Amino acid sequence: MTARPDFRRYPIGLLLLVFFLALVLLHLPLVTLPYFWDEAGYYIPAARDLLLQGSLIPHSSISNAHPPLVMAYLALAWKLLGSTPGVTRTAMLGVAAFALLGVFRLAERVASPEVALASVISTALYPVFFTQSSFAQLDLAAAGFTFWGILAYVEGRRGTTALWFSLAVLSKETAILAPAALLLCRLGLERRRRQGRLPAGQEPGSQGGANPRTFQDFDLSLGDRWPLWVSSVPLALWYAYHWHRTGFILGNPEFLRYNLTATLQPTRILLAVGMRLWQVLGYMNLYLLTLATLLAGWLPPRSEEGRERPRIALDVQFSFLAVLVVYILAMSVLGGAVLARYLLPALPLMMILCLSTLRRRVRDWHWVVGIVALGFVLALIINPPYGFSIEDNLAYRDYILLHRRAETWLEANHPKAHVLTAWPASDELTRPYLGYVSRPFDVLRIEDFTAEQLFAATETTTGFDLAFVFSTKYASPYAWFEGWQFWQRAKTSFFGYHRDVRPRVAAQILGGRLLYEEQRGGQWVGIIAMERIEQAQAVRCPGECQPWDSAADAEPLLRHEMTGIGFHDQPHCAARFELQGVAGGQSELNFHFHPAIDSGRDHHVPLLERNHFPGDDIASAEPIGFGGREQNVAGPDPDAQVGTDFCPHQRGLQFNLAMGNAAGHGAAMLIRGPDRNLEDVLKTNQLCDHFLPGCGHYLVWGALLNHAALFEDNDALAEGEYLVAMMGDVHNGNVMLAIPGTQVVDDLRLGGRIQPR
Repeated sequence: MTARPDFRRYPIGLLLLVFFLALVLLHLPLVTLPYFWDEAGYYIPAARDLLLQGSLIPHSSISNAHPPLVMAYLALAWKLLGSTPGVTRTAMLGVAAFALLGVFRLAERVASPEVALASVISTALYPVFFTQSSFAQLDLAAAGFTFWGILAYVEGRRGTTALWFSLAVLSKETAILAPAALLLCRLGLERRRRQGRLPAGQEPGSQGGANPRTFQDFDLSLGDRWPLWVSSVPLALWYAYHWHRTGFILGNPEFLRYNLTATLQPTRILLAVGMRLWQVLGYMNLYLLTLATLLAGWLPPRSEEGRERPRIALDVQFSFLAVLVVYILAMSVLGGAVLARYLLPALPLMMILCLSTLRRRVRDWHWVVGIVALGFVLALIINPPYGFSIEDNLAYRDYILLHRRAETWLEANHPKAHVLTAWPASDELTRPYLGYVSRPFDVLRIEDFTAEQLFAATETTTGFDLAFVFSTKYASPYAWFEGWQFWQRAKTSFFGYHRDVRPRVAAQILGGRLLYEEQRGGQWVGIIAMERIEQAQAVRCPGECQPWDSAADAEPLLRHEMTGIGFHDQPHCAARFELQGVAGGQSELNFHFHPAIDSGRDHHVPLLERNHFPGDDIASAEPIGFGGREQNVAGPDPDAQVGTDFCPHQRGLQFNLAMGNAAGHGAAMLIRGPDRNLEDVLKTNQLCDHFLPGCGHYLVWGALLNHAALFEDNDALAEGEYLVAMMGDVHNGNVMLAIPGTQVVDDLRLGGRIQPR
């Protein structure tokens, strides 16, 4: 029989120091970064309130009822060493080292020192654990105490079990799930034993040897259950104190709504379970480990010294799986955001099981572990080809660097500006201790940078001088599921998904000028200066300026207007089939495209931006425009009806306008620029031969049929990468979905059919 490994041969203090130094070296370029996202929005202000005022209930932000242990730890570190990001992140690396030591001891206890070392390496390099190691957040501390609690539970140390799990729930309330899962598993195993359906006598946590101090000895009487349920007592006491001080038990009403009451929908729960399973089995290259384990399960156990390599005791495997399943199910119901860090107390348990299986069944299992570790490193530095939270790999560093540079520029050039922005930049600009600015700004906060929010901001009575816009969601350029409309709608309805408009588009919506723009790793920031643009003087349209058939037909072709257009040399309205030339030579063109969302017959004009399509909703459309000073604006032949070009150039951007035929088939415009890498096709319904406010220049979707104009060099457009199909009977304010990757099969005047590639 294989001797039980000596799991105490490595001194705890030495291992803790080694793990801590290794983490500090790995995080050395990151420890001085400013605070990020949730730590900047809640945990750092809460710890600062505790340091300065001695209050367990935060005042700088609305209390979320999170237990105060981690904030108290940070306040103590700040009191001793100073309240800088470097001190904070180093202190949290100490917590991460403590958690890794718990993983090592637990894996060594239930498996072997080799599996323990592999578990520590895999856990430390897994992107979610790696990034959370230096964040001032709660999940890693709760995970660390949970690992130590499970170790004490496996070894049958009742008082220590209760202590570790109590500290876990005082770090984060959801840590109560681990002892609850262990209790349920234990009750189930004991019931099966009493029924004779599970072999007795195999001790948890060992490989067949005798060990009198295991939870096998618990008879689950009331006195022996207390190590698992007693951890609920300090949590209950904290909630009672929080209720006494604030009047709320589970946090403020909005926090409770977002994290619980709004999540209790069957469809959302099922989708969240699927997302949680992906986070456990495949997320951030975790599939390398799970697939290797699945394949290894088909191999027979290997032998050492004439005996099979031992497996983890079944009781322990069931206990680990119980914790994993309870976390998956509970975190699919609780929590508004389906963040991978919520599973940190359970993920290393799954890794221990997988690595133990690899060691037991694969001859060169060390190579497999090396490949898995390499996959984790790649996931850490390379963004995956699907949507993910930027806190889960080094994309968070790109975010911090983008924001710090932009806000440093903002402070240097516009120190007294009133800034429109969204969270968390609103906190970054108003709280200098977060590490972005040296003095607070006046901020007007909006929810995000969707077109709806920006249009609403233009109508606010509170003025602002600048807008600081940035990507609040990472949008993968690969867009695997972009065409799956059910998933797009589900993300929007249940998980807060939205599309932020890019800085240049935001500048057009806000009527401002883009001063600063930077992109990094698929994320972007922009600073926009507001320009108080006076409305162009209305020019009365001459009587002969009529739509194709009658003025009555034109009337509610309505309200998707091109506004704010001004020419030094104003063109005038012309007869129905004529296009008057724009006065050439040194004319200044200031083009602002503002599609108004209207309840009339016509619908919003969505534009394509790379692979992002407007989808069903008007709200997600993205307008575009351009402005600049042009020389020699080409004037078309006033007698021409087809093929006329209107070509101002701005940084190589071509704007080609072509007239349709007199039968009312729409004209078309093509916007193309070297920086867009695509062709955005707009189709107009009817034009009044000119571009003046008040003369009926309404851009709406129309058919691109029989005698549409020719686009490039008077050659028929044979193929379009992003051609949009349109139906004439669109209802309820929705537009026809974009068809990516379409091809015009028949060349002649775009009259042919369209088929997918």
